[in-house]
Parts: sequence; C-alpha cells; structure tokens
Amino acid sequence: MLHIQRFIVNMIEENCYVLSDETGEAAIIDCGAFFPEEKESIRQYIEQNNLRPKRLLNTHGHFDHVFGAAFVHDTYGLLPEMLTAEADTYAAAAGQMRMFLHRDLPLATPPAGPAFNDGDLLTFGSHTLRAIATPGHTPGGVCFYCEAEGCLFSGDSLFRHAIGRTDLPGGSEAALVGSLRARVLTLPDDVRVFPGHGDETTIGEERRANFYLQ
Repeated sequence: MLHIQRFIVNMIEENCYVLSDETGEAAIIDCGAFFPEEKESIRQYIEQNNLRPKRLLNTHGHFDHVFGAAFVHDTYGLLPEMLTAEADTYAAAAGQMRMFLHRDLPLATPPAGPAFNDGDLLTFGSHTLRAIATPGHTPGGVCFYCEAEGCLFSGDSLFRHAIGRTDLPGGSEAALVGSLRARVLTLPDDVRVFPGHGDETTIGEERRANFYLQ
C-alpha cells in the first residue's frame, strides 16, 4: 500500500509529497521546503518512520518546487530527476524567483540527476510511477501516475477546478489544455489527483467542474 504524506512548504504554499510503502523505500516529489522548520519536519517524518528515500522526483523546475533540492541532496544524497525538456527551466530557477518575488532569497540548486522521458516508469519500493508529459505550465511539465493505487501527482499542470498559469517563460495555454484533455482526463474518474498547490481532487471532479477543460 502506498502512503502519501503532504507537507505544505515555503511562502508560495507548495505541496511536497513523501511517498512510501511497506518496503520502507520512499520517493520525494517536489521538495520546495525553504524554512528550516519545514526541512526539519520532513527529516523527522522520514526518520521516525524508518524510511529510506530513493528518488527525488520533480514535476517541473520552478523555484518553489526546488527550494529543498539542496536539502534533500545534502541529507539523502539524491539529485532531482525531471523530464528531459525541463533542464532549462530548472537552470533558470533563481531568475524565476526574482521575477516572481521581486527579491533574492537563498536558492542553491544541486546538479540535475538522471533525466527521464514521457512514458518512462519510475520505481521505488514495490511501486511504479509513470511519467505523463503535460507541457504548458513549463515545457517539461509532467504528472506522475501510479495506476496500481489510482493516484496522480499533477504538479502545477492541474489543480482543483483550475490549471497552472501559462504566462511564464515557456508557457502555453493551448499546450497545457491539450495535454490535460488528451492524457489526463482520459484516466479513470476515481483517480485521486494530488496537485502542487491546494487540495486534492479527482479526475471525475475535474472532468465535470474544471472550467478550463470543458
């Protein structure tokens, strides 16, 4: 069984997820932990549950999703893995932060780890996540789908009753809406969606109520 623990982190209230199962292995998705107490909360959770983090996966490379990448690397020796097409976004994280927050904050990003491609299967413990490319919020945006558990980690591609903003460099509303309609709304209605910000939803709920995807 997959256990999903959400941590709401940084000044943008980003959702970082720690996934684990009965093997004790874990995957961290989008570690945006910025404040020391946020990093400590994640570290304590992992330690108290005797977890062994094996992957740091990123739905995309925006600053609020990678604030904690250096912390994860320093603590667990993991490098952030993301879609091949997301390399430039990740490299520009500091500039994005200045454009969005209008100030400089500490942001040390480790080198990117192994890149993956659309459709690749990413494993940890007894579970597998399939990468579903959903470009549009960023060129290399991706969702992670665990078919066995009926859950999708959608980053900033899909929110409850909303989609990610597309006015940032590399964004495209047409691409995002098209990829979500063709590749995400085709999943079963009862698939739980865990977004990069805000509360969870389901595919069925978004098919019925998401104005942007009608």
